Amino acid sequence: MAETTRYHRIAPANLQRAIMLVFKHVGSDEREQRLTAEHLVAANLTGHDSHGVGMIPAYLQAVRDKKLTINGRHTVVVDSGPILTIDGGVGMGQVIAYDAMNLGIERARRDGVCILGIRNAHHTGRIGHWAEQCAAAGFVSMHYVAGFAGVTSVAPFGGRETRFQTNPYAAGFPLPGRPPIILDFATSKIAMGKVRVALNKGEPVPENCLIDADGKPTRDPAVMYAPPGKRGALFTFGEHKGSGLAMICELFAGALTGGGTTYPGNYEHRPIMNSMLSIIVEPSRLGGGDTVGSEATRFVDWVKSSKPLPGVEEVLVAGEPERKRRAERERDGIPVDVTTWDGVATAAETVGLARADLDKAAGLAR
Repeated sequence: MAETTRYHRIAPANLQRAIMLVFKHVGSDEREQRLTAEHLVAANLTGHDSHGVGMIPAYLQAVRDKKLTINGRHTVVVDSGPILTIDGGVGMGQVIAYDAMNLGIERARRDGVCILGIRNAHHTGRIGHWAEQCAAAGFVSMHYVAGFAGVTSVAPFGGRETRFQTNPYAAGFPLPGRPPIILDFATSKIAMGKVRVALNKGEPVPENCLIDADGKPTRDPAVMYAPPGKRGALFTFGEHKGSGLAMICELFAGALTGGGTTYPGNYEHRPIMNSMLSIIVEPSRLGGGDTVGSEATRFVDWVKSSKPLPGVEEVLVAGEPERKRRAERERDGIPVDVTTWDGVATAAETVGLARADLDKAAGLAR
């Protein structure tokens, strides 16, 4: 497979301005433009290009197919003390989840904890973003996510046929006077978006992540975009452990919230959609009191004090790789491969935004 190393380097502020312009042409109000663009660009900044601006063609296709409601708002369908369930009405996931997290944070501030269900939201993006939002407000949080996308992409342990999506898990733990611990991962070995990124770059995926339709190992990302019956499958991470956690995410986020689970007749014609179960906790009220922060800090410092392996610069904890990548990309600009940017531009043209105007907003000379 031929490889390409051609990239645009786009300043974060310019990229956000360009993406806001795309959603302005879709009909999003200013707030939806801003929250969506901030989230997508933040994903690119942290190095998670799989959940960044490359998602825009899929979003605009969903708008055309009437499977994404522009300027949609959530409704509260369950409100019972510390328990809230939000229905997103297939609105923009970045807006629905942002507003839901704020509701959950306020409820946890009042009651000490909030068990928050979100269902029927369009793609909610990088889930670590929501753990960061909770941590910034001083709250511990855990997030289980299930998704629909019309097709399944991940095989269960021991199987070669796909049965569910990449069902991510995230958690955040604030630390006093320093950045929080933010754990965020797909339960597949790599996120489906990373397969798309590899395809756009003309690069193979890492070894032992994919199988083709015959169950044979492959590094070709194109197998995940083959016609039905010929599509490949992603493996879960950690063999049976990742497969088990993927199922728990589906049960917690899909069945428990009322968002639905993946089985024949229930997922094939669904839009890109997420359900999420979030548990948000005010850290001082569970029993640790005022010592929670200092105890956590001592533990994190102890973990990081481990002597690194040969060739490893330092022991990193969850959230640090993303912060390092953010600092680099804020300094040097966000690399967007030309195939991905061309896809964004082509999609933008379908909503009336000329390529020249998009490139101008992004600070790219033509």
